[in-house]
Amino acid sequence: MTSSSPVPTPDTIRAAAARIAGDVRRTPLWRLPGAALGLPCAEVWLKLEQLQLGGSFKARGMFNRMRSLPVPAAGVVVASGGNAGIAVATAARALGVRCEVFLPEVSSTAKRTALAALGATVVVHGAAYADALAACLQRQQSSGALLMHAYDQPEVVAGAGTLGGEIEAEAGLPDRVLVSVGGGGLVAGIAAWFAGRTHLVALEPEQAPTLHAARAAGAPVDVTVSGVAADSLGARRIGDIAWAVDRAGHIASSLLLPDNAIRDAQRRIWRTLRLAVEPAAALPLAALWTGAVQPAAHERVVVVVCGANLDPATLA
Repeated sequence: MTSSSPVPTPDTIRAAAARIAGDVRRTPLWRLPGAALGLPCAEVWLKLEQLQLGGSFKARGMFNRMRSLPVPAAGVVVASGGNAGIAVATAARALGVRCEVFLPEVSSTAKRTALAALGATVVVHGAAYADALAACLQRQQSSGALLMHAYDQPEVVAGAGTLGGEIEAEAGLPDRVLVSVGGGGLVAGIAAWFAGRTHLVALEPEQAPTLHAARAAGAPVDVTVSGVAADSLGARRIGDIAWAVDRAGHIASSLLLPDNAIRDAQRRIWRTLRLAVEPAAALPLAALWTGAVQPAAHERVVVVVCGANLDPATLA
């Protein structure tokens, strides 16, 4: 299912950035004084990756994998809570290849609608992401399509890591970077780029704690997933690549946040910044606004706003 290749390095991430430069957007990095967000730190930089093609960071990794490997006539296949599927379908349409996406029943109507509009074949199977993944793997074996994993393939993680390169190119080396975690592809890529040179905080909902549970157990373990972010941070187990990056010491801390804090932050982001983002993307600011993360007065903090595939009516 996943590759045994080495975890990405800054060099492989640079190569990915060059490979996908013509395919994806270099998203804005919005600099704000901490006081503008009611925070005591010097500056907060918002990496607005919800403006990426397909509405999330995942387009980076999917374009990188499809540009790195030959795609058979059967096209590509992926299991997804929604965002990875949308990213694969976006890349497949741009590159002119067939695409099949397996979704769990928990996936949102907004994401299913987006996939249909992109021309993907959509299969809804099982209650959770792991169920959809099992069906996806069976289809890949029978069809010969190129398997696209939502978060645990080296090309996918390296693509996500290009975010780190863009942040450093524009903002220099921040004091702290806050990143949401589901299966771990995003945090692994960004952590692999910075390689311990900044304080990287991994953030998860209390009801989807894949990395936090792995750290407690000393190895990846299955967790029960529910709550507000289940359709985007819905993996049951941290990815092998993310776990290897964490074991290398590149992720400074792992924190959990309750659903109510995530929802409150999501609505506050809409009210104060007019950014419509999904719950997963609200985790970093939720961590700051609740005091779960307390940067010093001099710090420059980067928060990754990772996706915007949501029903705007939920922000009311």
